Amino acid sequence: MNRLICAVALVGSAASVAAAQKAMAPVLAPATLPVVGEQLTVMGTPLWPNEDWLYDVPNVKDASGKVLVHWFCAAKVKTCADDLARIVTLKENGRVYIVAHIDGNKAQAKKLDPIRESEGVGQGTLGYGKGATKLMKQLAITGPASIVVDVDGKVALVSTGSSPAELDARDKKVGDLIGAIKEYNATVSESPTGVKPGDKFTLSISVKLASWLTYSATSPKEFKLTVPPDFKCDAKVLKGDQIKVDGANLTASVSCTAPKGIYEARGDLRFGYTTPTNASGLGTEGGKWKFEVKP
Repeated sequence: MNRLICAVALVGSAASVAAAQKAMAPVLAPATLPVVGEQLTVMGTPLWPNEDWLYDVPNVKDASGKVLVHWFCAAKVKTCADDLARIVTLKENGRVYIVAHIDGNKAQAKKLDPIRESEGVGQGTLGYGKGATKLMKQLAITGPASIVVDVDGKVALVSTGSSPAELDARDKKVGDLIGAIKEYNATVSESPTGVKPGDKFTLSISVKLASWLTYSATSPKEFKLTVPPDFKCDAKVLKGDQIKVDGANLTASVSCTAPKGIYEARGDLRFGYTTPTNASGLGTEGGKWKFEVKP
């Protein structure tokens, strides 16, 4: 009898602990639509429910350096099928990464698939199923809806309308963001001023690489300076480690002296860079300097 009483007590105690733990478990807040300026990744936010993926999960490397568009649609919404052609056109630009979220099953999702299997390798993916349905319910959208994210990871536009004017505005925004994408920015030093014969002056070109790129370790870096023969410079050609690289910043700099006269000099910089998917690119920049050396 005592054993029975103990067993009942233990069961009751375990049930109480389980109930207490359940009560103490954190309840996640529902996902909400982001606002312009908010950070958003290819996976959305930690509050977004898990989805089934028709292809691979969203890929950060594939999306780097591209405009990200989270596109939401439902199988039974007619305007979603109409907007699909627009989304496919955006994807085919090559500078856009699409993450589609379809409120429907796998067969329904395939009918609204902007990735189109091998046609869209590296250009996006598609989520569907209960997770996508739950997400769209929490965001209070039925589609077509889009969240446009710039290359810096910040939301640039939230579009929940389906009128032609609203879809045109979204497409224009994406086009404007694509047009603003730059692999790097270059700065040419100012032409020397107040230089006297024998004074040292510096001619330089600096480059700042985009955050998603890295300087190539295999492609040659080279800077060539073209100046009159009476110039005396510490170098007229810089290669490899002679060109300073500090993180995203690259600087090619040469110091010279010159006799009295009016001059023109030219510098040409060449360097390579690598994308997150190990694709290679080549950067070339040139600079000109016109100045006078006088006593």
